[in-house]
Amino acid sequence: MSKKRIVVICPGRGTYTRETIKYLRDCNKDSASMIKWMDKERKSKDKPSLTNLDSMQFKSKTHMSGENASPLIYACSLKDFLTINQKKFDIVAITGNSMGWYTASTLAGVFTYKTGYHVIQTMGSMMRKNIIGGQIIYPIIDKEWQIDNNIKDKVLSEIQSVNAYISISLGGYIVIGAEQKVLDKLLIKLPKIDQYPLQIPYHAAFHTPLLESISTSAFNRIPESYFNKPAIPLIDGLGNIWSPFSSNISDLYHYTLGPQVTSTYNFTKTISVAIKEFCPDNLVLLGPGNTLGGAVGQILIKNKWNGIDSKKSFSDKQLNDTYLISMGINDQRKMVS
Repeated sequence: MSKKRIVVICPGRGTYTRETIKYLRDCNKDSASMIKWMDKERKSKDKPSLTNLDSMQFKSKTHMSGENASPLIYACSLKDFLTINQKKFDIVAITGNSMGWYTASTLAGVFTYKTGYHVIQTMGSMMRKNIIGGQIIYPIIDKEWQIDNNIKDKVLSEIQSVNAYISISLGGYIVIGAEQKVLDKLLIKLPKIDQYPLQIPYHAAFHTPLLESISTSAFNRIPESYFNKPAIPLIDGLGNIWSPFSSNISDLYHYTLGPQVTSTYNFTKTISVAIKEFCPDNLVLLGPGNTLGGAVGQILIKNKWNGIDSKKSFSDKQLNDTYLISMGINDQRKMVS
């Protein structure tokens, strides 16, 4: 029986929540040894171990701060990835959203799990004392998850009028990055739609020019020697494919700590490239949680992929012949483990 082709998707910040606490339980032998190493590394730097963080009561200030949230999410995604049954599934490409780029790079072989941890811990801790700006998330879709161009045009106009930036293109949502005083204006100016506009707690103005100083600092602290050519094709936040044989390590280094930090992360394009260029039998979303599930569904609708053109047709497809497998959902995890 031939293997099923899958593209693996790594989640970013904001995915480790009150609902995903204790996600690191029941690790297999490989991920348990990796997490044990990370715990030891963190204790040596007077940081709480990931195991302790994962087992304690959820506290937003503790669990959502960059220096804890980033490695927690990395460990959860590693745990899930290492349970994929590679006798049944052929991983044809790996991608991620925002911080998920570092995880994806590790899983594709650009970093070892140790250097991947160091990159993620370094980037997650950069603004420990002073968060630069923030992010607002806002929907640009109708009830059937199709892009509403009237809403989209209005949002883009408001973003331009206050000199904010598109931080992430996230399917049916735009994530806006700016200084706090600019976000405060947008929180008033953008029309209320359910709970939106929503400011994402403990998030900086990621993927905007406001993070130029973070990019500069990253180049000073993270050596190019950490980087290798990927063993599995990688799709970045601009929709570019980094292939095992043609990737230039220096270019990969400069993208990861340069444009990836300071320019829009186009997750919509990333997933569009994944489905069109690699034609997978399934998309597999790693945990923790399933917060990217909706965004991926909206991107499939935008592309009318496999006849999916509405929220209803996406839901029907998921029920009858699951295309997007979210490992943060127990029943779906069993499909690939």
